Amino acid sequence: MKSLTYTGKGELSWSHLPAPRIRQPHEAIVAPVAATTCDLDRAMIAGKTPFRGPFALGHECVARVVELGSDEAGLAVGDLVVVPWHVACGSCAPCEAGRPSQCSLTPAYAMFGIPLGGEWGGMFSELLLVPWARTALTPLPEAVSAAAAAAASDSLTDAYSAVRTGLRDRPGQPVLVVGGLTHGLYACAFAVALGSSRVVYADSDARRRRTAESYGAQTVDSAAELDAGAFPVTVDASADPRGLAAGLRATAPGGHCHSVGIYFEPVKLPLMSMYMDAVTLTTGRPDITPHLPAVLSLLASGQVDPLPVYSDTLAYDDLPEALLDLPAKPLVLFG
Repeated sequence: MKSLTYTGKGELSWSHLPAPRIRQPHEAIVAPVAATTCDLDRAMIAGKTPFRGPFALGHECVARVVELGSDEAGLAVGDLVVVPWHVACGSCAPCEAGRPSQCSLTPAYAMFGIPLGGEWGGMFSELLLVPWARTALTPLPEAVSAAAAAAASDSLTDAYSAVRTGLRDRPGQPVLVVGGLTHGLYACAFAVALGSSRVVYADSDARRRRTAESYGAQTVDSAAELDAGAFPVTVDASADPRGLAAGLRATAPGGHCHSVGIYFEPVKLPLMSMYMDAVTLTTGRPDITPHLPAVLSLLASGQVDPLPVYSDTLAYDDLPEALLDLPAKPLVLFG
């Protein structure tokens, strides 16, 4: 089978590997039908991360089940499913507590697309072996297209969780999203769908601002234009220390800021002002499977449409060359 491989900064190639085989009852083999890059993938291709190749790339896709082990409850060959980025058993204490990203039965940081916790393959492959398929794979509702749900493996669901975490204890409150990553656009859509009374998106990029406006957000060039302490809920989707600082500055006393960005270097935090104003900052790798039913329900109802975020549509066979152009959020179609 063919698998897209990251070999180094600005270098992608096809690897031709043996097709995966089921060896355990809990495993499944799936064939991706629609996939997309995460902002992390773009950063890796550009050589802006500490991750070194070669390794199979890709951790966001919808796939079709092509083979199942004997532990197949709830799944059938032919099903379209969302494949989460994390590899998790679904039954250990962290998994049962809704934290599959911290699964205790897999190596730490086990995931598709980056070999931090072992080699699990990438979702830009013709076939993928998925362990613990019964709990990992979530069937796609008939009303949701594979294209719409391609990012639900990571960034789409991450954005939902970021907004939900803040609004859960502050229903209806205003939300500020500091943009830069595609997560921020999804966060605007979810904030509106979850009932925020006002959603503001801060970003200097005109294309992303137009997309945020299409979701019902007001937009500004910079969060520095906004009053300090004006937003009970903020989302840092900038992956920029200046964006994080602006988001924290805008967070109201007693408010919550969640950062979906990955910071590879130490970042200074205004801990004194956060302490005095009781501002909470959270961050972390997203737990996908606990939130997928809610995310897919919002897509099925039409309250959230992820399709406007895609910047390009690419054919799978064109990936080694096409992804080197670093498209913002390409939809990759297989077959």
